[in-house]
This record gives sequence, structure tokens and C-alpha cells, in this order.
Amino acid sequence: MKRIFSTLFVAACVASAGAQSLDECRRLAREHYPEIRQYDLIAQTEQYNLSNASRAWIPQVALSAQATYQSAAPTYPDAFNAILQSNGIEMTGIRRDQYKVAIDVSQNIWDGGKSKADKAVVEAEATEQCCRVDVLLYDLQSRVDNLYFGILLLDERVAQTEVLIGVLESNLKRMKSYFDNGVARQSDVDAVEAELLTARQTLGQVESSRASYRRMLEIFIGQSLTIDKLERPAMRELQSRTSLRPELSLFDAQKSKLAAQRKAMNASLMPRFSAFAQGYYGYPGLDMFKNMLFSDWSLNAIVGVRMSWNIGAFYNKRNNLEKLNAAERQIAVQRDVFLFNTQMQTTQDDGEIARLHQAIKDDSRIVELRRRVRIAAESQLNNGVIDATDLLRKISDETTAALARTTHEIELLQAIYRLKTTLNQ
Repeated sequence: MKRIFSTLFVAACVASAGAQSLDECRRLAREHYPEIRQYDLIAQTEQYNLSNASRAWIPQVALSAQATYQSAAPTYPDAFNAILQSNGIEMTGIRRDQYKVAIDVSQNIWDGGKSKADKAVVEAEATEQCCRVDVLLYDLQSRVDNLYFGILLLDERVAQTEVLIGVLESNLKRMKSYFDNGVARQSDVDAVEAELLTARQTLGQVESSRASYRRMLEIFIGQSLTIDKLERPAMRELQSRTSLRPELSLFDAQKSKLAAQRKAMNASLMPRFSAFAQGYYGYPGLDMFKNMLFSDWSLNAIVGVRMSWNIGAFYNKRNNLEKLNAAERQIAVQRDVFLFNTQMQTTQDDGEIARLHQAIKDDSRIVELRRRVRIAAESQLNNGVIDATDLLRKISDETTAALARTTHEIELLQAIYRLKTTLNQ
């Protein structure tokens, strides 16, 4: 008994995990699309860059070593050297070959806000990159929608064609009975049978196209479709026309990045203060007089506070500011163009939705009228008033009207969801 319940539970989980709705297909396509991995990579890169920016406050240590030979070195004046020699003191002076092994430790005290500005630039760049990925993944949604609604249209064509085949088979059986009784001609039977074969051929073509669409959708979502017929999404009309597209977030992120870059540029113009300590072992040392008597290596150290100010950064300040201002104006133009195109697309979608609403109202009346005509034609055929060709025409008219109605219903759904995609609502 437990095994049976376990089997049923697994089967239910598999069935529920399968893609059968538009929202589910959108979600699976987003998760399956390779671009989704960009989010993790962007987050990792952001953490590395923030870590690098934070290390500006870690004491900086530099090791160096040098050996030099110079053309001249400090010596005593000749008169002073003669006096020393007369007293038996030999002062050779500083040797020309010199050696040094040094370590330099520096600690930032104030960097003018550069490290903070660098972190803000890193975060703004990561946000912009994530917004770009959002835009790419949002474009994926319309591709999934086109495949999904394409399958729904083909499903309806299959259903209507099967209904047509059923009607033709019924009339073919009736026509053969009339022929056996000498009421109908062989040409009437052949006409209905030819129309039936054509309908079956059409059904095969439509089913083949539907299978191709389903395979493409399965590639997008990364799994097999678990049901034979997809669900129609709910028809939810939009009340607002406010655009919530990810492109708008991208424009805002680009402006934020420019603002962060402007702060970083201003920070680069400020002086910087740091504490430092230098120590080295070598010859000569800091005591020059001692090294004139003795050429021994010695330990030496210096500590202090340093100020540095890159005045050259002011040379390009004006041009750099103008470049940032021009980039900001470009973003504003791109935003205006995007909103203009969105408004145009929204107006077009609204017009299409209104047209399809009216078309569906007319279709319902047309289908009812075509059905009455077809039923009347079948009765007239029984009474010998019309022939098989006239009946086939009436059947074809009814099938075409029914197919037009279902097609308009699917197209209305697609238009509504296209508008939802245009506005991201």
C-alpha cells in the first residue's frame, strides 16, 4: 500500500512540475536560458571589486633593494682634510659604491573620499549589468509567448479540422447510402470523399506544424510538455497604461553610474594624506659623518606623514565633466525614444484589441448562421434539391467561420498579452 501511495505521489509531482500554462513556460524558459548565469558572475565580480576597493585602507608594504655606483660622493673640503691628516686622522669620505635593502610601510589617513567613490562606482556598474541581463531575459518572454500562442492557434486548427472530418465522414456515409439507393451519383460520392481526404491531409500538415512548435518550446523551457493541449491563459484586461519595462530601470542604473563616476572624479582632485615608515639596511646610512670614517652597513629608519596632491587632474576636469554630461543627455534621449516607441506600440495594441473584440462578436453570429445554412443544406440534399457540391460549400463555410472565431479568440489573447509585455504588467 505504501508503495502505491509513493508511486501516486511521484506521478503527481511530475505532472505538477510539467509546463502547461503560459506563466509556467515563462518561468522555466527564464531559468533554463544560459543568460541567467550572468547574475551569479556579476555578483562575484562585484564582491571582488569591492574587496579590492576596501584594501586601499590596508597598510601598503613595499620591499626594495638596490646597488649603485655614482660618479661622485660627499667628501670633506681639501683644507679640512689636510688639517685632519696633519693630526693623523684619515677621512676617506663616502664610497661611490652604495647598497640598500629597504622596506616601506604606508597607511592611508584620508584619501579624499576616493575609496568610497570607487565602491559606489563598482556597485553602480554591477546594478547596470544586472539590468542589462533583465532586459535580455525580458525579451525572451515575447519569444516564449509567440511559440505558446502559436501552439494554441494550431490546437484550434486541429480541433476544427477534426470536426470537419467528422461532418464529412457522416455525409460520406449518407452519400454512399444514397448512391446505393440510386438517389445520388458516383460523382457526388467522389466529391465528398475527395474533400474528406483533403481535410485529413490538412490535419496531418497542421499536426506536423504543431509538433515543430512544441519541440521549439520544449527547447526553450528545457523539458517536455506534459499535456497534449496547452491551457488558454486568462483574459485579463489592463486598466493602467503605465510602463514598467526593465529598460527604464536600466536607464536609471546608467544615470546612477554616471553620478558615481562624477563623485569619483571629484574625489580624484582632492589631496591625500598618509602615514609612512621606512627602514633600510645598507651603506651609507643616515649618519653621513660616521660613514665617512667607517664603511659598515647599518640599520636606518624614518617615520612621518605624507601629503600628495595630483594637480594634473585639474587639467582634464572640464573635459571629463562635459563627457559625463553628454553621456547623461544621451541616456535621456534614449529614454525618450523608448517611451515614444512604447506609446506607439501601446496604441497599436489597443486598436488591435478593440478590433478583435468586435470581430469575435460578429463571428459568433456568423457561426450560428453558417451552422443553420449547413443543416438546411443537408435537409435539401435529402430531398434532392441540391447536390453534393453545394453541401460541401456550406460545410466549408461553416468550418471557416468556426475557425475564424477561435482564431480571433486566440489572437485577442495574444494581443492582450503582447500589450502586457509592452508595458510589463
